[in-house]
Amino acid sequence: MSPNTATIIGSPVSPYVRKVLAVCEIKGISYRLDPIVPFFGDDRFSELSPLRRVPVFVDDKLSLCDSTAICEYLEERYPTPRILPVELAQRAQARWIEEFSDTRMGDVFIWRIFYEAVILPFVFQRTRDKAKIAAAVAEQVPDVMAYLESIAPLSIADLAVAIPFSNLKWARVEPDASRWPKACAWVERTQATAGLAKVTSIADKLMQTPPNLQRAALADLGVGLTDATIAAEKPRRSIMLQGA
Repeated sequence: MSPNTATIIGSPVSPYVRKVLAVCEIKGISYRLDPIVPFFGDDRFSELSPLRRVPVFVDDKLSLCDSTAICEYLEERYPTPRILPVELAQRAQARWIEEFSDTRMGDVFIWRIFYEAVILPFVFQRTRDKAKIAAAVAEQVPDVMAYLESIAPLSIADLAVAIPFSNLKWARVEPDASRWPKACAWVERTQATAGLAKVTSIADKLMQTPPNLQRAALADLGVGLTDATIAAEKPRRSIMLQGA
């Protein structure tokens, strides 16, 4: 590993981790991964991430624990290729769409659906509430999709919008492409780009792998790993209900 190789803490199953990994892939930034499963992290993790959220990014300059802050830092430190538009208004619009993804899409896709369908049963051994999931799919997803259908794709906004859809798919929910053709086509195009496709395929593999075998699975895939991990044996809830 290069002495400037960054450390990224967090499993690629997290959409926020995948956002940072995709930016690193696009920009050719060397990194090694400590792929702790969401909600697993020891006391050292609490020191690095006071809100106990992933991703955590550490390099030779600093330590950060918010995906938006990390991506903007990477954009400024490694400006080529760009992930934010040059033009002021387009850049502001891209930042807004990323915020919409982190907040509104995160609330619906990740916390109301993926968390309920995947995290609760597999991390906390609690029964999923199918009624809650069905209500979110029927009442919340259409509003999100209708907004995405009305806007055009933009740089970092492409990544921010496309990434949570994989978590939605892993929760066995897929929006109707005939109802929202432009939004679904936008997501499909973005998911096919090389950097994002690579990290999504890694996360797909992890979704089929028990947590205690995921480091070995990542090693088999050729992903650079940290020498040690700050994973804990038992999960803890985040201080905040939502993460970005």
